[in-house]
Amino acid sequence: MIRPMAGSDRAAWEKLWQLYLRFYRTAVPDAVTAATFDRLVGRTDGLAGFVAEDEQGEIVGFAHLVFHASTWSVDQYCYLEDLFVLPSHRGTGVAGDLLRTVFSEADRRGVGRTYWETQEYNGAARSLYDQVAHRTSFIVYER
Repeated sequence: MIRPMAGSDRAAWEKLWQLYLRFYRTAVPDAVTAATFDRLVGRTDGLAGFVAEDEQGEIVGFAHLVFHASTWSVDQYCYLEDLFVLPSHRGTGVAGDLLRTVFSEADRRGVGRTYWETQEYNGAARSLYDQVAHRTSFIVYER
């Protein structure tokens, strides 16, 4: 089951959040983790979060969205900033369910474009993404 994140999800979400950050070989300060959770649950600053639960009600995945304006459209865009599923639940359809929820939320809000990025080495996720979207030619720079 996919549902919006709730305040009671904090401990379970944070375990997955730390695994996600480790996968991407990064870390963030505790204050950022706390603020991120609060903004996702509170749906503030354009953020929204969804979690995936297994049959026992355990959180096994999440999707974090950022809705924002664009200079290329009068419609907002949806940036799927984070998508994560526990390794034990990969290949079971959870990631696809999360993506469908993301797309539904974007459609509900009248968003003109939903986009995301991933690491080149994330082949498993990319094989799913190739089925639901097209890869663009953009290269990401950051400072």
